[in-house]
Amino acid sequence: MQPDDLNRIAKQIRLRDLQAVFEAGAGHIGGEMSSIDVLTALYFRVLRIWPDQPKHPERDRFVLSKGHVALAFYVTLAKRGFFPEDEISTFLKPLSRLNGHPNCNKVPGVETNTGPLGHGLPVAVGMAKAAKIRGAGYHTYVMTGDGEMQEGSNWEAISSAAQFGLNNLTLIIDHNRFQQGAALKDTNNLAPFGSKLASFGWDVTEINGNDMSEIVPALEKRTAAPHCIVAHTNKGQGISFMQDTVDWHHKVPNAEQYKIAVAELSETL
Repeated sequence: MQPDDLNRIAKQIRLRDLQAVFEAGAGHIGGEMSSIDVLTALYFRVLRIWPDQPKHPERDRFVLSKGHVALAFYVTLAKRGFFPEDEISTFLKPLSRLNGHPNCNKVPGVETNTGPLGHGLPVAVGMAKAAKIRGAGYHTYVMTGDGEMQEGSNWEAISSAAQFGLNNLTLIIDHNRFQQGAALKDTNNLAPFGSKLASFGWDVTEINGNDMSEIVPALEKRTAAPHCIVAHTNKGQGISFMQDTVDWHHKVPNAEQYKIAVAELSETL
């Protein structure tokens, strides 16, 4: 798919995500909106996957380490054909398999359970190392939040990936500059990330993480070392009153706000 096609799908995913948050009365909409462009590029262009065979041994692996944005992941998986799109309406309802964090035992396409921050990257390092040991050809991708990079387990994993020469591993940092309750710069600001990852021996690419023309080539890039993509994104991307506002980490729009957001996301669809 070309960037225009991917942008159209990303808008559709954003709109369905918004509707589901409003209907459920819960979600992490700010970080969902910032990550959707990368998720769209992965699932509709980059990943080698078979939705009808979610455990195909040759599939590429994707780990959503920032598991609190599970809804954006669910909408993407459903739209790609891993399960029926109408199941999104069950998000957070009793007995639904679409919980607030992804569960690999219940949801097709989910590689590992995530939610406790700092766990996804270490697991992805293990997946990439396993591929090296077995001589498998799959590539492993993992997305973390920028606030999540404050977890020490991530830096142990970063060191290990370089030591093991895991050039079959791509880390995407969703650098939207906000975490729960505060801006990144007002908490434990580890930015800039690029120079730090490079000092560990990683190849680093910095992009506009809401621009498909930059996202796609970065995701498709292959390097001699583990690859980190620092994706500079906007919290609440695509919805004017949410963008770059810490309140929208997990705030739910009221009826008037919902109407405005639907109108904005529906433009050019």
